[in-house]
Amino acid sequence: MKRDPFRAAYGAAVITACVLVLAAVSLTRGRAEPSPAQSPPAWAYPVNPPGFKYPADDHVPRHVPGSSRTFLPAQLQSFFNAPDWHPNDHPPMPYVVARGRRPHVFACGFCHRPNGAGGPENASLAGLPFGYIVQQMADFKNGKRRTSVPKRSPPRSMVALSRSISGAETVAAARYFSNLRPKSYIRVVETATVPATRVAGWFLAIDTTGRSEPIGERIIEVPANLEQFENRDDRALFIAYVPAGSVRSGKALVLGSGATTACATCHGARLNGAGAVPSIAGRSPSYIVRQLFDIQSGRRTGAGVEPMKAVVRHLTASDMVAIAAYLATLKP
Repeated sequence: MKRDPFRAAYGAAVITACVLVLAAVSLTRGRAEPSPAQSPPAWAYPVNPPGFKYPADDHVPRHVPGSSRTFLPAQLQSFFNAPDWHPNDHPPMPYVVARGRRPHVFACGFCHRPNGAGGPENASLAGLPFGYIVQQMADFKNGKRRTSVPKRSPPRSMVALSRSISGAETVAAARYFSNLRPKSYIRVVETATVPATRVAGWFLAIDTTGRSEPIGERIIEVPANLEQFENRDDRALFIAYVPAGSVRSGKALVLGSGATTACATCHGARLNGAGAVPSIAGRSPSYIVRQLFDIQSGRRTGAGVEPMKAVVRHLTASDMVAIAAYLATLKP
């Protein structure tokens, strides 16, 4: 009998949701009822300020480390082109990933990069199960996957694209990204103070003032080399500044104890996936927090989310930070 990818996607989504529920249950045992996070954390949902403009096209060819290729700014800024600095790092891209389809289907690799690494502003797709990716596209289309901050362009673009992309294009993109091997691009640094930041295009970047500020209950995730990331190099690295002690706290929450079930039960011993269950290891902490909050706020729904709603609504901001901080330290 032929395997139904949509049925597999549903099962994977349900299992993933249950694992997150169990991790969340471990947060609430043995303590007073916590207050849930009240509003979307601005640091996890960066929004371009009014009047924001990308740098003007100076027509100067761009270069990145480790590549002999060059691209002009216009090529790097086109939604219908996925700049491929390192073609030997991945298999040939299907057309929908490399170019998309005008006028509404952007090249998947433009935002998610040819190697599927993505960035803090969106999601890493490398190595996610085929059926899971297909189901997420369906959820964007049917309104079950939304964002707590409607002004953000990345999720708006996904919703718009989901309404125009064909089934064959979805299958081609899902098959491509699911066959890629995820890599680690994030270095986690525990600290009490962080460099001041600015919004540089739906993500945070260190500003040029040299100022510092208390980290508070935040994760500040920034490119290690801003120019490299702005040139859409899929080998770009990131630094995630997290509160002191958050990694240890997050590990305890994720591993579970006593009557709770550890995330590893479904996601594998190293939380890097098992069968149809997607990896949660090494993911962007900004992304993880957005998903937890979107579920808590009711913006992200669907069959896979339903089992965890009652528990996720009790997560505090610091709970989300701790879970995301620990997961970011793991190898995907």
